[in-house]
Amino acid sequence: MSTKMIFINLPVEDLNRSKAFYEAVGWKVNADFTDENAACIVVDDNICLMLLTKTFFTTFSQRPIADTVAATAAAYALALASADEVDVLTDAAVAAGATEEHCPDKRAQEAEVGMHGRTFIDPDGHQWEPFYMAYQAA
Repeated sequence: MSTKMIFINLPVEDLNRSKAFYEAVGWKVNADFTDENAACIVVDDNICLMLLTKTFFTTFSQRPIADTVAATAAAYALALASADEVDVLTDAAVAAGATEEHCPDKRAQEAEVGMHGRTFIDPDGHQWEPFYMAYQAA
């Protein structure tokens, strides 16, 4: 068992909408770390998202919150076990309200090294890049 975990803190406009979105893509809410200000979304045993209302998020930093609807603040790449898992996750995200971003040049570069990836933007503008890499081809 790994002793390291990552918690990605994401500011969200509507906490209930964001919880519903991430549940729709198959991730679980950890009720022990969820209240009216924040929700813990369990991606797997070592990765969690902390969805924070924008008001609560401002207590973590004096810097302004990035406008992720207008600009990309970060891209969250998530390695998955198969190309099918990439497609299932992305299709579920789009069905739950995400927007898929098509990047033909990036996809061509990925194909050259044996990768399959897609990109979706969640309802708060956070960019997700699930991918599968055939390591033997890399």
